[in-house]
Amino acid sequence: MRITTKWMATTGLVLVTTAFALPSWAADVDTSSAIDAITVYPDGATVTRVIAMDLASGDSTLVARDFPLSLDPSSLRVEGEAGARLTIGTIDARPPRAAPPVNLPELDKRIEALKDQRADLQGTIDSANARRKFAQHFAEASPAGLGDKGEARPITEWRAAFAAVAEEIATADTAIRDATRKQREIDRQLAQLEAERSAKPPSKLEVRIDVASAAATKATLRVTYAVRNARWMPLYDARLDTGAKDRKPQLELVRRAEVTQSTGEDWSNVTLGVSTVRIARGGGAPELGPLVAQYPQPQRPMALGAASELARPAPMTRQAQSPAMAKVADALERVDEQQAIAEIGDFQATFKIPGRVSLGAADGAKALRIGSMNVPADLAVRAAPVMDPTAFLEASFKQTDEAALLPGKVAIYRDGVFVGRGKISASAKDDIVRLGFGADDKIKIERAVLKRNEGSAGLLVTTSKTDERSFKTTIRNGHDFPIKVAIEDQLPVSENEDIVVEMLPATTTPTASNIRDKRGVLEWSFDAKPGEVKDINFAWRIRWPKDKSMVIVPAG
Repeated sequence: MRITTKWMATTGLVLVTTAFALPSWAADVDTSSAIDAITVYPDGATVTRVIAMDLASGDSTLVARDFPLSLDPSSLRVEGEAGARLTIGTIDARPPRAAPPVNLPELDKRIEALKDQRADLQGTIDSANARRKFAQHFAEASPAGLGDKGEARPITEWRAAFAAVAEEIATADTAIRDATRKQREIDRQLAQLEAERSAKPPSKLEVRIDVASAAATKATLRVTYAVRNARWMPLYDARLDTGAKDRKPQLELVRRAEVTQSTGEDWSNVTLGVSTVRIARGGGAPELGPLVAQYPQPQRPMALGAASELARPAPMTRQAQSPAMAKVADALERVDEQQAIAEIGDFQATFKIPGRVSLGAADGAKALRIGSMNVPADLAVRAAPVMDPTAFLEASFKQTDEAALLPGKVAIYRDGVFVGRGKISASAKDDIVRLGFGADDKIKIERAVLKRNEGSAGLLVTTSKTDERSFKTTIRNGHDFPIKVAIEDQLPVSENEDIVVEMLPATTTPTASNIRDKRGVLEWSFDAKPGEVKDINFAWRIRWPKDKSMVIVPAG
């Protein structure tokens, strides 16, 4: 029994000759490739093309001329299978070959001759049209009789006149049709010659792969390379079910990948994955050089034609294009989107989209669902009445996925209603994530200024100026259930020892300070009972030297 061994052939050599380099007389074999798989990164992509062919025994050079100009030649790698021992040698990526020089004078002569022929044919058409018009005019304007004096002639002479007119018209029509057909053929030849005259170089890269096969066999090679002008960015749908008396709040977070590419090639019917690896960052941290403190050096004059770093265009920023996120209408059966298969490693995550996907080079962005999670949510109402008295519903939850949440835009839905868009920050597993879900009109908040007094302070002699203010914030819970409320306000902070800020005893003790690591931002949180009304008092004083001015401005 004959056993066929499948050999694996791999190489990582690009643009170099191996120790077992193939002879220079290896025959060129034209072949073509087809895109099979894509992995998209936040700053690039890897593309895998498949070459399937019959190989003859001995040495060959496979020549594929359908690779994109945008690929990174140093990233080319080849592997594959064959029914016989197959060795891969040099991989060579070449720019498009220049088209052979065009003999413009000879081309112009041919074009000129064809245009002359076309003009002659147009003259034939014009002459035939004139004959036809004359025959029609004779038929329409002839007198009642055919004699010199208009007398009636025998019917046989009338018939001869009719036949003569018909023959003239038919002859003219035949000449027009023949000349028109010849003009169309000349137009096709002229178009071809004009195309040759203005021919553009090929828009594809030529890849050459040297192989040596121990025997004639069928082989399948996979060529992988990297391209820069492709990327994906994370998008999210956050769908909050606020719950009821018999149901706790629940949140569904749907991950999506918005993929865009402008590689110049269409990705048609390919397997697609997205990865969190950033390939443009390089393999290691940057190396620092010494810093030198010195007196300014005189600027050297720039050489004519030299380009300044400042003159280089800034890198283009991508304009995010968010996908349409419409809620699926209720039906007899729920319709679910397909979901990617996640491969989670210690340092990266890759999501494999099921089935096959198509994305053209000019199709714009395509959003694909890559995952989702359902988690219990803790609800709260948060407000910053110093800026806006509106109460906003907020849901916090624990990030339970092994794959970290990348920063991105999120579409917010509350009880099936789209309420707006927000942003989500990077979050690792077990981090607490907080998202806002729109205004809660049943929580009423009012902030009143009780006191605003600017004056002087000191014994007998005025030594300083003061600014004292006090406020009262009233919160009313209009829900028929208890809910957690968090109110934020600002205590000015001083960056100068001569400016003293103090919170006055009339202040309701805050539950947290410097929240989110922001100096002076205070929070009062409490559980508001159904229908409860609660007041929060806040008062502070600033003192500074009398001979100076003081202003309160946002921190830089």
